[in-house]
Formats: sequence, C-alpha cells, structure tokens
Amino acid sequence: MPLKKQKYNEEEIPIFDEASIYKRGVYWHFRMWLNNERKYARKSLRTRSKTTAIEKGKEAYLEIFANRKMGKTYFSLTTKEGVESGLIVKGRHATIKTHLPHFLDFIGKDTKLKELERIDCEDYFYERMKKSKNNVKQVTIQNEQSTINSCMKFLFRNNETHFEAFDFKKLPKIDRNNEAIRRATFTNEEYKRIYKALRTYCAKSNKKIDEDERLTREIVRHYILIASSSGLRVGEQRQLRWSDVDIERRKTNGTQRILAKIRVRAETSKVRNSRVFYCRGGEHFERLKELTQHENSNPLIFSIDGEQTLSKRTVLYHFHKIV
Repeated sequence: MPLKKQKYNEEEIPIFDEASIYKRGVYWHFRMWLNNERKYARKSLRTRSKTTAIEKGKEAYLEIFANRKMGKTYFSLTTKEGVESGLIVKGRHATIKTHLPHFLDFIGKDTKLKELERIDCEDYFYERMKKSKNNVKQVTIQNEQSTINSCMKFLFRNNETHFEAFDFKKLPKIDRNNEAIRRATFTNEEYKRIYKALRTYCAKSNKKIDEDERLTREIVRHYILIASSSGLRVGEQRQLRWSDVDIERRKTNGTQRILAKIRVRAETSKVRNSRVFYCRGGEHFERLKELTQHENSNPLIFSIDGEQTLSKRTVLYHFHKIV
C-alpha cells in the first residue's frame, strides 16, 4: 500500500502539506496524498515553467480539496465496473442485462465514471439507431435511457459520479394514428366470430373430449368473455375470488341488464391500489359459478378446484386453439 511521501529532492516543491509538484523529464507534474483513499492523485501540468507549475499545482489542489469537502472521491470506477455493481441490479436483472450493454458500447467500458459529463449521451438515440440500422423501436431506446439514468442515480447516491442523470436529447413524438388505436380493439363482427368459436370449442356434441377437458375449456371460455367485458389485467383477473364479485340486475329503458361489481384487491393489483368498478357480462360469472360448483369457503374463480388458478400456459394454449 502506498505511503505518504516524507522527504523531497531538489526537483520537488511542496505547495501544501499534502501536495507537491515535481519534475519528470522536462515537464512538471502534480502529486497530492489522499489520506482517505490511501493513494496519490497525480496529473501532468504540461508546462516546463516552474512558476506556471506552482500556480497550476495550487489550482489542482484546491479543486481536489473542494471535491473532497463535498464527499467526492478522486479515484473512479470504470463505467463497466459501475454497471456490474451488485446493488444496481436488484429486482431488475433481466432488464438491466439487456439495456446497459448498449450504453457501455456507446460510452466505452473503460471510461472513468468521474470523467463523465451530463451531455455525454446527447447522441445516444442517433448512434443507437445508426448501429442497429434503424431496426430498433423508439420505445425500446426510451426504456434503455430510463434504465441508464436509474443506474446513474444509484452511482450518484454512492458518490461514484458528479451528477445524477444524463441529459438525453428529447426524442421525436411517436405518431399513433386513430387507425392504430382502432385496430387495437375487436370490431363487432370480429367479436361475434370469437363468441361463436368459444361456444363451438366447448360444445357437448364434441364427443372427443371428456368432462374434465370440457370443464377446463369452459373456464377458459368464460375467462376470455369476462376479460373482454371487464378489461382486467391478466394478473388481477387470475387472482379473483368469488368474494370479489357481486352480481347486480338493473333495468334500463325496460331492458334488464346483469352487471358485475368487481373489487380488485390492492395485493393483487399491479399498481398496489385497490379499486371497485362495474362491467357488463354478469351472466358470465353466474354461468361459470354453476359450472365449477367449488366447495371451498372463498375459492378462486378461474380454477378447477378453487385452490389453484388455471396456469397462464393453459389459458394461452386454449386461447391460441380458439383463435
């Protein structure tokens, strides 16, 4: 481990207690002992003049001294070392493993974190598109930039960088036209075709399937019908219990409608906020309850036995066969 220098030769000039300038070849250099890091900070002053070297040495000392007062260290991790820091990736390993290698390619794996500036990633979008030959979506790059700045925020809190986030250039607004929005939903004709396909898929006239298979198909059928009526998130819908749903009958202009009052619990919500809403299709819940006839006190709705919800794999398998 390096120790603080105690004696100076003829070509070394102390400028402060912890710092000095010294001559190497024809040029003067600066050296300062960093007690907390147990190392010397060194830099070339790029001058042959002793007078100029003394002034530059004092400026270097004051800059380092000021940074130390603010809690900043002199020696820096590389960007690669910063990205690989274990604390950054907790809970987001897969995302970060995908996003940050592009950042390292752009900024340089051996670049020192303390050398980075806010504007260093201004051209990230342009370079990323250029390297991919425009085969990457803008939203993907937006997500990458968000991940990069999350990483920088962590490093800043741990005194590894001088700033909290890069100033990325504002990306062009994505034009999502009305046609794109319309195509994200089914037309009336498409919905009728799906509805009929669901009925055929579960028909009792199909002698090739046994009762257990038919029950699974019926649960998937009602899962799809309720999803189309309620707009529930997949995770929220799969975790619904019968205690979360009430059926209400209302008359509107002489026509009776069967509505479902659905309570989404905070612990099953993606955003961890509970909510209550009404949707049409209450008859789907009533029919499904008759089909499953769970004996549990508070069973899961989309389940054979009321204890285990149908797996995503099962739902997707049947959904793709229906489509």
